[in-house]
Amino acid sequence: MEREIIKVFMRHFKLQGDLPLGDDAGAVKIGREWLVATNDMLVKTTDVPEIMTPEQVGFKAVTMNVSDLAAMGAKPMGFLFSLGIPKNPDMKYLEGIAKGIARASEFYKIPIISADTNEACDLIIDGIALGKTERLLLRSNSKPGDLVCVTGDVGRALAGLKVYFGKLEIEERIQKALYEKLLEPNARINEGIALSRYANATIDISDGMSKELHLIAEMSNVKIVIESEKLPIRGEVFEVAEILGLDPIEIALASGEEFELIFTIPEEHLNKLNFDFTVIGKVEKGEGVYLKREDKLEKMPILGWEHLTKS
Repeated sequence: MEREIIKVFMRHFKLQGDLPLGDDAGAVKIGREWLVATNDMLVKTTDVPEIMTPEQVGFKAVTMNVSDLAAMGAKPMGFLFSLGIPKNPDMKYLEGIAKGIARASEFYKIPIISADTNEACDLIIDGIALGKTERLLLRSNSKPGDLVCVTGDVGRALAGLKVYFGKLEIEERIQKALYEKLLEPNARINEGIALSRYANATIDISDGMSKELHLIAEMSNVKIVIESEKLPIRGEVFEVAEILGLDPIEIALASGEEFELIFTIPEEHLNKLNFDFTVIGKVEKGEGVYLKREDKLEKMPILGWEHLTKS
């Protein structure tokens, strides 16, 4: 349903920015630089587990927007937000959100430049982030021969949700590792800025690695092959998967709001990157996304989150 709604609106938006809509953010060329703009909305009912503190909610509202800047290779310039508040608000909770937004502003070095409030039927934080870059990173620029890489690790956010909703009794060390990613993820802004010099295509993992890989393949008109044993999955995800009888690879591919960066890059540029990442596959001529498991090649299903569905 989310995709259909977007298509309805896109049919009517004839006047767009210098970068057509459809990437992690929009952009307008100003001189030699690009002004990058993105907006992302956090809704308490659908985006906030009960175990998340109001400070973590505020921090996440900034992170999810800044992460889009990172995916475009942009340096943060400013953050704006509108706050929808239900009647009879909990002022202590709202103050916690304010502290979280302030902490994220300092963490990402992005000033708050405007804000608005209004009454709403749910707690809503609708954020806008502005950034700038000399070279845009696009989902549509992946080239055959590129290596596919990802920052950090994947799977902990979804594994943490399954622990929370399943009320699993697990070791404290496992829960701590999973909840760290679930409740306090960080945007990879410095990595994005570095990648703006060398990568061909980049996307942040907001809806799930599988879904993001399919977007790159579709928009770049290429085939992507991922090797399952190379996916950076921490041991805690394997432990939870075993308890639940689930496939840890599928957890990693479906896990959303990781805010890691997937990027494709020519192999000769790998040694120029000064941050941790993992090579997980390769871009080839063709179409679609494939997963190589034990020397068997299979089509990768589209896994991950989509609004207005039950999955």
